[in-house]
Amino acid sequence: MTTQNGDTSKSQPRFLIIGAGMSGILSAIKLQEAGLDDFAIYEKAERLGGTWRENTYAGVACDVPSHLYCYSFAPNPEWSHRFSPGAEIQTYFEDVAKRYGVSDRIRYGTEIRRCAFEDGRWRIETTDGDTDEGDFVIAATGVLHHPSYPDIEGLDSFEGVCFHSARWNHDESLAGKRIGVIGTGSTAIQVVSALVPEAEKLTMFQRTAQWVMPQENPAYTDEEKRDFREDPTILEQLRGEISQLFADNFSNAVVDASSPQLQLIEQVCRLNLETNVKDADLREKLRPDYRAACKRLIMSDDFYAKIQRPNAALVTEGIERIEAKGIRTTDGHLHELDVLVLCTGFRVDRFMRPMEVVGRGGLTLEDAWEKRPFAYMAISIPEFPNLFMLNGPNGPVGNFSLIEVAELQFSYIMQLVDQVRSGACGEICATRSASDQFDEDRVEAAKNTIWQSGCSSWYLDDRGVPAAWPWTFDRFREEMAAPKLADYQLS
Repeated sequence: MTTQNGDTSKSQPRFLIIGAGMSGILSAIKLQEAGLDDFAIYEKAERLGGTWRENTYAGVACDVPSHLYCYSFAPNPEWSHRFSPGAEIQTYFEDVAKRYGVSDRIRYGTEIRRCAFEDGRWRIETTDGDTDEGDFVIAATGVLHHPSYPDIEGLDSFEGVCFHSARWNHDESLAGKRIGVIGTGSTAIQVVSALVPEAEKLTMFQRTAQWVMPQENPAYTDEEKRDFREDPTILEQLRGEISQLFADNFSNAVVDASSPQLQLIEQVCRLNLETNVKDADLREKLRPDYRAACKRLIMSDDFYAKIQRPNAALVTEGIERIEAKGIRTTDGHLHELDVLVLCTGFRVDRFMRPMEVVGRGGLTLEDAWEKRPFAYMAISIPEFPNLFMLNGPNGPVGNFSLIEVAELQFSYIMQLVDQVRSGACGEICATRSASDQFDEDRVEAAKNTIWQSGCSSWYLDDRGVPAAWPWTFDRFREEMAAPKLADYQLS
């Protein structure tokens, strides 16, 4: 089979998969299913798992229902709870990778330094000096893997134990310690809820209050898990029901700031605060001054109870500096600490970086993304042919199950790959005009979302525009069903 540019190798192409997290494992499995067995998986760490490998902090759990946060082709009847703990999710990915023969294909401890498109193929160089090449690159590098450290005076002067939540120090016993937690996002809420019972004192340093949605997390009974094992249709039906409920009551609600579903979410959050925080002063400290879900909505059934315990304290005064013995706030008070946990999130604009990526004509990704990261449909970048991202910029990172997203995206990507394999072209990437139009439409649609209703969050780019999919899940499914080839350059 010969393509228009005379290349006969593309009917059975070679794939370079970067990252062995959820999306990288998915890519390998789906390539194998398609009979495309010529691929390599590069993973910078010594273990697969992505964000679930990185995040092992106390209380870590997923806020997407377990039976939705798993591959559609690999349901798990053994989930312990409606919302599963992180270690269980990590084990699930390891088991799936092993079951589908992916584990042995991963090149662990191998970080890509450079990835360049040269003479119609992608060539990579590792930090160890090794090289490889392939016809396609699948960038499954994820979003939440570069920790963000706070710029606070004196951080390095603290004499106690200090670590980022994504670099949890499991060697240090926290029992009976005076613990400080900086941050109030989902991670901080989970950490505080987990550590208050064992701390001598836990102090949470809050810059911005968060809305908290009550979330019951019942355990699945042995009988339920037996039924799941014996009748797979029960699991399939349950997954479908959860997916529809999740889309209708949350995913689609946040992209319409005036929706009745969002108003209901706000009512529930307000009632949760009013009902469960008894002290009036503490209640007002915990009351946000923006609408619920403007920031990523916090899901917890016990945070309010834990922060009200006698050994817990919420500090809203600003942090002036960190000193050897603790944190000094702007009111002059020194909060003495033994342990400082930084729940300060991630650098969500990194994606493939710091890897050097070079497209056509020597165009670097750093130059292409000089203003901000972007990708057409969160998948393809102009002038970077045969390179596709999973969960790339402007994707549905804040409101859908990322596993559902990745499965839909990979199916879409394979249709682009088939254009090359069929001989219709040798190279394919989104056009500049299509990318610009997509961004223009996205920015306009974002005005209707709750994320742009008046708060600061990690969803917002340098313009204050939500860097997330601003339409419904149905719209995403429709877009992912088949690429609009007129929006692609085929050469």
